[in-house]
Amino acid sequence: MTQQRDAHPGTEPLTPSDAELLRAHVDGDPDAFGELVRRHRDRLWAVALRTVGDREEAADAVQDALLSAHRAAARFRGESAVTTWLHRIVVNASLDRLRRRQSHPTVPLPDGNRADDTPSAPEPAAPAPDHDTALIVRAALADLPVDQRAAIVLVDVQGYAVAEAATILGVAEGTVKSRCARGRARMALALAHLRRGDRDDGHDTGGNRTGAHRVPSGSGVTGPLPPAPEGRRDQ
Repeated sequence: MTQQRDAHPGTEPLTPSDAELLRAHVDGDPDAFGELVRRHRDRLWAVALRTVGDREEAADAVQDALLSAHRAAARFRGESAVTTWLHRIVVNASLDRLRRRQSHPTVPLPDGNRADDTPSAPEPAAPAPDHDTALIVRAALADLPVDQRAAIVLVDVQGYAVAEAATILGVAEGTVKSRCARGRARMALALAHLRRGDRDDGHDTGGNRTGAHRVPSGSGVTGPLPPAPEGRRDQ
């Protein structure tokens, strides 16, 4: 494993930085890249999952991205943080999979009359209301154009600053703001019935609000999604 730096004699050794781990990997340390991945895999996975919307596709995207990062480490020039570099590779891999999926949509199998088409167990009970809301919010996110979804995931879901999201996506900050604004507006329209439902019931359901407010609780989308205040590259 990568040697840890000694701060001063008699003190605890300092943990190597991300950049030091990456350099150690390039220099041949067999454990350095694995340690780097362990530090950041949860957030990398979350970005891929929210961007792609499918667990298997997200897992494949992360695997593709980490393989690319492993091979391209020697070309890292330190112009951004290592985490930003890793996230950029993961986002690009996720967007590539999304675009391929949209270009070659899967065709559902026709219904059959074979015995193995019959469910072997009772159908599950209807999901709880909070779970229903989560599925609705995730579906609204999945319906966004690819570029808007990526911006929303980074800024509103993962909490990145616009400047860092712009670096990850390789676009101008104004482009990220514009994509977020348009994506928020589309989601506000798609989720408007949730707000109407709260008003019709005459009480707050306990979930967060959409639009100028917040996303319903349990949605798996943790950041605010306010409506648009204004109107890889902008469309």
